[in-house]
Amino acid sequence: MPISSRFVVQSTIVLLGVGLLALLAIVGMTIWLNERSQVYFRDVIAARDIRGAAVDLRSALQTAESSQRGYLLTDNEIYLAPYDSARALARQQLDVLKRALAADAPTKPLLERLDTVIGEKVGEMDRTISLKRQGNDTDAMAILRTNRGKALMDEANVFLSGIVRAADERLTEGVAEQSANAALLRWASISGGIVIVLVVGGATLTVARYAREVVQARDEVRLLNTSLEERVARRTADLAQARDRAEVLLAEVNHRVANSLTLVGALVQLQARSVDDARARTALEETQSRILAVSLVHKRLYSSGDVRFVALDEYLPTLLEHLETSMRAEGHTGVRVHHALEPLRLRTDASVNLGVVVTEWITNAFKYAYPDRNGDIRVRLRRQGEGHAELVVEDDGVGRQDGAPARGSGLGTRVVKGIAAAMRAEVAYERRQPGTTARLIFPLPAD
Repeated sequence: MPISSRFVVQSTIVLLGVGLLALLAIVGMTIWLNERSQVYFRDVIAARDIRGAAVDLRSALQTAESSQRGYLLTDNEIYLAPYDSARALARQQLDVLKRALAADAPTKPLLERLDTVIGEKVGEMDRTISLKRQGNDTDAMAILRTNRGKALMDEANVFLSGIVRAADERLTEGVAEQSANAALLRWASISGGIVIVLVVGGATLTVARYAREVVQARDEVRLLNTSLEERVARRTADLAQARDRAEVLLAEVNHRVANSLTLVGALVQLQARSVDDARARTALEETQSRILAVSLVHKRLYSSGDVRFVALDEYLPTLLEHLETSMRAEGHTGVRVHHALEPLRLRTDASVNLGVVVTEWITNAFKYAYPDRNGDIRVRLRRQGEGHAELVVEDDGVGRQDGAPARGSGLGTRVVKGIAAAMRAEVAYERRQPGTTARLIFPLPAD
């Protein structure tokens, strides 16, 4: 007996309703458990912070006490090296505990007492150290032998151990709740899944029996699919054309940016020539060099087929050539630049940062490495293991002198440090015999 379309529609509606209810139940359970997980996550963070602050506070007090006793027993100032930092850390971690437990009314008397105990302990250590420094060894040791400091330390340890234990219990309770919630979600998902499977099975059987009556509809769908494929093909062609236009526009943008930066650099150079103040002129010349480093990146992007990455072995030689020409024009004619660059690629923003670093180091080497003789500057770029690369700029000049005042304004050094932090890179300066080596180790993008 053939089934009617009305029966198919009615049975499908019923089955879909049952399946929808099961799905809503699973979704609702999942949302609720997710909210509970968020609450647990916040509790874990708070408990972790409280526990960490308590442990750090206890450790800081112990370090300060060890420093104090070492100094009192040996009269050696070296034992006081960690004392001030440990005392400051103890006060800082106590403030963290106060903020973290401010909403917990039962702990308020405990925190007040802990504050008093720590204040008395720190005051006792300060008094003994002060007496020792004044030569009153007898008074200092007398205070120490009263064991008042030990009693205060024991009382602080009791309070801090209680805080740590309460944080651990809080974490344990959260883990137990999460385990129970996970089990509840698992059973709810299994039950809902069984219901959905039954619904799908019933709907499948109904549709299978109705298949003979939908042959004509299937043919119509086939025709619609053919038409859809044609539309998709046309849309794909339109998207490809739009992508090509976007690439052309991006290249044009890089070209215009490069030209604009070149113009700005030229204006800065003209301004530098018209300034009488030597420091101002030097600052403008350094600014012009940094602008040049950025503009060359955009020029490289304009001529490259990939606007996401810059080939460093193509970009850096051009930059070095420009810098050498510029510095020779300023009178540094006896210095030569040599480079050995491995073929590496870097993202656009990182390439700009690297170019500025090279500009700072090369400019400094030209200005300060060879004040009264000729010399060479060597630039090396090579790949290191674990996705990193190394940039080295070295010279054989006079080198950095310990204790000597910084040459120049010091802005270049701050710029390099800021760029290294932004690139997550490591920067180091090494003294050579003779000369200086500047080294930057930075991460490479994943291919």
